[in-house]
Amino acid sequence: NLIYQFLIKDRALAWAGLPEISLDFLGLITYISVIAAVVQVLEMFLDRYVPSLYNSLGIFLPLITVNCAILGGCLFMVERDYNFSESVTYGVASGVGWALAIVAMAGVREKLKYSDIPEGLQGLGVTFITAGLMALGFMAFSGIQL
Repeated sequence: NLIYQFLIKDRALAWAGLPEISLDFLGLITYISVIAAVVQVLEMFLDRYVPSLYNSLGIFLPLITVNCAILGGCLFMVERDYNFSESVTYGVASGVGWALAIVAMAGVREKLKYSDIPEGLQGLGVTFITAGLMALGFMAFSGIQL
């Protein structure tokens, strides 16, 4: 709520001398990012200080972060004021898109497992590069707009 009050709501940047700038469009993304960050900090805390609880929760903590993406899709539909048929179409298409992206990423990671990758890029480094290149590929579906 503090982030919304001081940075995002209409005329919130008046204290910084920027009263006409509105960052309302960042509200939803900020909300979801805060939830994901809190879950990740909680996961790191439990892993370090309460390993038995961390091990018993298993995969469920990272799933909360994934649920933030699902919540984001639902809130986008509400924000855009879709009717029932538009909501169903958007939901199904979003699900297919997420599934396509996950399957493509899994396939690329499987290929990378058997590739000769420089030591400095192994692990997260090559994963971020791969995700960026895949994002560029998916952006091509919207066409080139100059």
